[in-house]
Amino acid sequence: MSSRRTERLVNLVICLLSTRQYLPASRIRQAVPGYDTGAESGDQVKADEAFKRMFERDKAELRELGIPLETGRNSAFDVEDGYRIARRDYELPDIELAPDEAAAVGLAARLWQSAGLADATRGALLKLRAAGVDVDEGATMGVEPRVNATEPAFGRCLEAVRARQPVSFSYRGASREPPAQRSVEPWGVVSWHGRWYLVGHDRMRNAIRCFRLSRIVGEVELVGTAGEVIVPDGVDLVAAVASDAPRGRLTARVRVRPRAAAGLRRNFPVVGTDGEDDVLEVAYSDPERLADRIAGYGSAAVVLDPPEVREAVIHRLRRMAGVAEVVSR
Repeated sequence: MSSRRTERLVNLVICLLSTRQYLPASRIRQAVPGYDTGAESGDQVKADEAFKRMFERDKAELRELGIPLETGRNSAFDVEDGYRIARRDYELPDIELAPDEAAAVGLAARLWQSAGLADATRGALLKLRAAGVDVDEGATMGVEPRVNATEPAFGRCLEAVRARQPVSFSYRGASREPPAQRSVEPWGVVSWHGRWYLVGHDRMRNAIRCFRLSRIVGEVELVGTAGEVIVPDGVDLVAAVASDAPRGRLTARVRVRPRAAAGLRRNFPVVGTDGEDDVLEVAYSDPERLADRIAGYGSAAVVLDPPEVREAVIHRLRRMAGVAEVVSR
């Protein structure tokens, strides 16, 4: 996906999140940067057709990504449908951060600002206000970026979904077993609670499966021919991911340095010591989510067991070290 299109989609999400009204396509065209392509030619008919094609592709893209796009009308006097994104369906619940966790979020926010998207965000909101749209000032908080929100496999998987072409990749499951090769007919890429998933038909197991993109090892290979994947009518990709989410509470033992990892210490009990360090018993239901949290503490927190969480943390730290090396060059 080009950077220009990515920026337009971000602006579209911000636009639809920032209003309580249903916005018709004509007002979206005026408010969202990137939809003015073709206007400079002077041919209004061609410009209108170009916008319609672009907007239809963008709506399909958002739905493929699992973003809950609503269609409706504000009153009986409206002559065309409008669009919006309901914040209640899009946002995560309120999150309380410890000081060290808040510092990590602050770093992510600075990275976002350096990416040059902050100006586009402000520009989109200014256009909405100029168009008379009721803007919710706090709505943009829902689209602040998360660290590692886009996995290395994301682009390739999305390309396969759009081409309706099967894929093959090596996948690391939650168990300690080595990665296994998977052959999948992709139906969609879905965001669920801050994670990206590929949903589709697993040919080797002849069943619907959800694959977390962070567990895909190496390259995703497109196989077969474009157009051969048929997505079943009425399939609910988000529901498939939700039903496949881990359930139940497990525990991990984590060694933490003195006066470090305040967020863990506040929420979980000390069950022993290891030299000068404390050993905490940390409850969790999703090993990948816990690994994300532990990795944020760096060397101040070390997972002792279970092995699946320990290995997931090591995987993240190695990836972070690789990114840091590239940035420092």
